[in-house]
Amino acid sequence: MNDGTSTTHNSAYDSTVGIQAETVHNSNVYFVHPDASPQEKFRVGVRYLEDGIPSRARDMISDAIAHGHDDAEVRFHWVLAMLSGRAYHDLGAEEVQRLRHASGLVRSYAEGEWKDALRVAFELLAMLSTADGDAGRVLERLRSLPASRRDAILHHFDLVLTGGLKDSLWADTRARAEAARFAHNRVDRVWAYFEPDPIGPRAMPPRPSTAATGQAALPLRAGLFLAVAAFLWVLALLADPAEAAVELLVAIGAGLAAAHFGREWWYREHQLKAATGEPQIPHMRDPESPGDGFTNQVRHSFEHYFSNRVPHGLDPYEWLGQTVHIRNGLVAEIALLYRESRIGVDRVNWLIRHLAEDARDRYSKGTLFDDGRRKKSPVMAKALCVLALGVLGCATLALLGTVASGADGQRMLLAVLAAVGAVSSGRRAAHVWLEARGEERRLAEETEAYEEELAARQAAYQKWKSFLDATRPSEQDMETWLTCDKTVFVDEALRHYQLTWRDLITHTILVTPARPYKRGRVKGGPWRYSRYSFRLFLVTQDGVREISSDFDFTDARRGDEQRSNYRFDALSSVQVTERSDVGYDLELILTNGPARNIRVKDADTHQLAPDENAREIAEINLNAAGFIHTFRLLEGIAADGKGWIERNNPNNLPPFRAPD
Repeated sequence: MNDGTSTTHNSAYDSTVGIQAETVHNSNVYFVHPDASPQEKFRVGVRYLEDGIPSRARDMISDAIAHGHDDAEVRFHWVLAMLSGRAYHDLGAEEVQRLRHASGLVRSYAEGEWKDALRVAFELLAMLSTADGDAGRVLERLRSLPASRRDAILHHFDLVLTGGLKDSLWADTRARAEAARFAHNRVDRVWAYFEPDPIGPRAMPPRPSTAATGQAALPLRAGLFLAVAAFLWVLALLADPAEAAVELLVAIGAGLAAAHFGREWWYREHQLKAATGEPQIPHMRDPESPGDGFTNQVRHSFEHYFSNRVPHGLDPYEWLGQTVHIRNGLVAEIALLYRESRIGVDRVNWLIRHLAEDARDRYSKGTLFDDGRRKKSPVMAKALCVLALGVLGCATLALLGTVASGADGQRMLLAVLAAVGAVSSGRRAAHVWLEARGEERRLAEETEAYEEELAARQAAYQKWKSFLDATRPSEQDMETWLTCDKTVFVDEALRHYQLTWRDLITHTILVTPARPYKRGRVKGGPWRYSRYSFRLFLVTQDGVREISSDFDFTDARRGDEQRSNYRFDALSSVQVTERSDVGYDLELILTNGPARNIRVKDADTHQLAPDENAREIAEINLNAAGFIHTFRLLEGIAADGKGWIERNNPNNLPPFRAPD
């Protein structure tokens, strides 16, 4: 849609296209225990104020005052919270009365820097209805305050101070904003604010052991074998005790040797067979498909990180081709481990990146395609096992020969039957024993591998989380940078129109998200965006000048500006549309042009924690956007035209008496 300028605006706001990522940091920065002391509530209130949430700051500091925590420092921050983001005419009659009452309390506070700052704050309020020439003494006292208190007053009184008073302070305000807007390494840190908190490390646990079943059957099978073998030996012993004793010792030694060397052979062959027989993991979705299922997102993320973590000397496409089966297995693993409701792949990307780097490093070491289960049996163990089995067979035949040398046909028949039974039961007992011992060994190896893998992932997780925590800007950093951007934007608009603050009756700036964007917030705080749209309204005696521009918050780069001017009577009406599943829209209707829809905030109910109040969070976000003041201003102009301006001119305000 067109707003009368050359810029076309997209009004398809119901779509969520354009939101690249969103995250809520589970921080306790605003947490207040139900039994918190007034002092603790005050400290949290100050934090709210510094982070750009004055509505909650007013509540917390007022609560602390109501419970007896009241001194010059507390009252100073209370006054700042009362006026932050608001013009004097935004205050209700009760709020003005409370300010007047607080002004009378100043004399009762102990002398000190906080009392000086509080007195200056009230003197500035008194200057609103005083001629500009009388402001010199107050400005001198303001400049003599410590920098932190002076800057706090100028920041939170932004919409209160007007005219010549603000003109006298603007050069310093602009200089401080230009100096602070890129402070604390802003360009290299902002991205971390929108990075989601990583979900904890997980690894595939070992498969449950089935050894218990084999171990339960082993005593019976082993007992049967021993009974039959003992019967055969007894028959041989009756025929020739000396030869039977030697043959028994040889058979026992050969059997033990076969068990020792055969266990390794059997385990390796069994593992190789299991690995070879595993089915290939299929592609769950065509990588080119537009679907956004969790598994498909994981697959795309693996392809992205593998493409950017390529071993030296390989082409990315070649690397992707060589690791397709490895990636498929990892995709299946991650999808299985993290397939939970409301967990996006962005919270798992740290692990996917770690796995891609691990694959690259193992390839460089030549161990990427090693699989312990595919190792062939040791040749020596295999040969010794076969030799031992041969000796065991010969010893068994020798026992039969010994029986035959000194027994009749009936006893020989029993010996043959015993030998056959011994071989059969021994084979079954050996199979059960090998499976049970193999399961124990497999479980031990997989448990060790699981613990090593989990430890490696835990280390990667801690490294990434520590890096994020160290890099992520604080709420105060984000609010300071945003305030500086707004200050510079306002200053450039004033220069463009060749206006001074003396020429303005009032102003307001609406800060809204600009698509596409990333957004993030701490629990209990407002949404902050990677891209903003600033819309400034400058109200003069001649009408309204509107300037808007998009900002990339990372480096404060600004897009093209759109400007429009209109008389007071050209603003026909202002309407607000609230839909919980979409957000808040502000509609400006001009008599000489089409209506303009401004998306003030997107829906966020799906991102709220169970203990967060949707209405309260919405109010915090609307205040952070400057919506409340902007709506009241535009609504008043639309309703009364220039009459509203005349009634709310700062020079026509009732006098506010400064403290003694």
